[in-house]
Amino acid sequence: MVLVYAQNPIVPNKGLNDPHIHIFNDTAYVYASHDKSIKNDKFIMEDWWVWSSPDLVNWTQRSVLNPKETYIGKDFSRCWATDAAHKNGKYYFYFSEGNEQTGVVVGDTPVGPWKDILGKPLLSSELTPTHEYDMAIFEENGQHYIIFGVWDYYIAKLNDDMISLAEAPKNIEIKNPRGPYNPDGNNNKMPTDDKPSVHKYNGKYYLSWGCFYAMSDNLYGPYDYKDTVIKEESFAEGYDAPTWPNGFLQGRHGSFFEWHKQWYYIYCDISQTGNRYFRDAFISYVHYKDNGEMATIRVDGVGVGNYNANASIEAEDYFKSNNLIKVENTKGGFSIKPTQSLSYVVYPNVKNLSDKSTLELEVIANETLQIEVREDDAKGMLLFTCEVPKNEIYTFQKRKFKTKNLKENQSLCFVFKNVKRESFKLNRFKFKN
Repeated sequence: MVLVYAQNPIVPNKGLNDPHIHIFNDTAYVYASHDKSIKNDKFIMEDWWVWSSPDLVNWTQRSVLNPKETYIGKDFSRCWATDAAHKNGKYYFYFSEGNEQTGVVVGDTPVGPWKDILGKPLLSSELTPTHEYDMAIFEENGQHYIIFGVWDYYIAKLNDDMISLAEAPKNIEIKNPRGPYNPDGNNNKMPTDDKPSVHKYNGKYYLSWGCFYAMSDNLYGPYDYKDTVIKEESFAEGYDAPTWPNGFLQGRHGSFFEWHKQWYYIYCDISQTGNRYFRDAFISYVHYKDNGEMATIRVDGVGVGNYNANASIEAEDYFKSNNLIKVENTKGGFSIKPTQSLSYVVYPNVKNLSDKSTLELEVIANETLQIEVREDDAKGMLLFTCEVPKNEIYTFQKRKFKTKNLKENQSLCFVFKNVKRESFKLNRFKFKN
């Protein structure tokens, strides 16, 4: 068993890539491909991995799926992208046989042990005009769907047994698609990419391929292309290069997922390895604009689920919340708005706190209120209280408060008291000496 404490990459120097995260039993499991070596000069991927984390920061390797344990039945160096699902007490681990077919193994736990019940591909190479690999599983109301392909994507409902199709795969129409090989919309032969994925937010379906995405009111489409979540301004220093031959938008295989009322994007990156054939996995926060589109993400080494008290912390980048919503600011960015008294938000693993004597909050307060800063959670030890005055003007104002009882590294919970639904917004906060 391998234990790794990381930020971004989540498990550095391991070659974990093509990641999909699922939350099972309040634990994050990443199902991933595995680049063999930093010395690779081509894609060499000899097995599939499962890692788990209680907090998106500390990761433990839990199991390895060897192609010999599947219908492939032999050593194989093209163990490509995977995904997973849970139904009826069983866990299903789907895997790509190179860029040709998709298989599935079944286990009693999220980490196996795994058994290939079918003994053959679930998606065979002659099934559709595209290639039957790089699949993703989408679940809605207890029904599961499989999405797969390159350039053109297909979707099919799975039977309740999760190892057979309930219908013939249907082509997914994407209007005006873009991709790493199709920046201007004129490349009809390679309009998108491989590795599709689907998620749902606020009644809308999001079909993504790497960092590109399209939206629809219907799972089967048609989808309207919208944007990329990665842009030039995404990158912190040291994370913008090197990158893929077609630029930083290429190769961002991954998926979007939700946990504790926060959204994330996990994706491939090579900025720290310098080798496109030995990839890392990064996680970034995802925030949705009022029109449903996703805001540009931040690509850095801080990652998610932990914070640096020497820098400003965006309030919307929490790990856990209760009875609050994110609000798009008129001048860009996001703030959080508690919707009732005793709403709370948790920021775990805040580092470099011991010498900080002041907490500066950037707020709009239409009424006076209290913010209790507690350790760990809403019922944790009270560290100190912020008595927030009413704003003199309707714009974000910086309010400073004396801190108490801070340790070097600490998990903090802000509990909002005496708050009314439209009375308060928190944009960001910062600790000072």
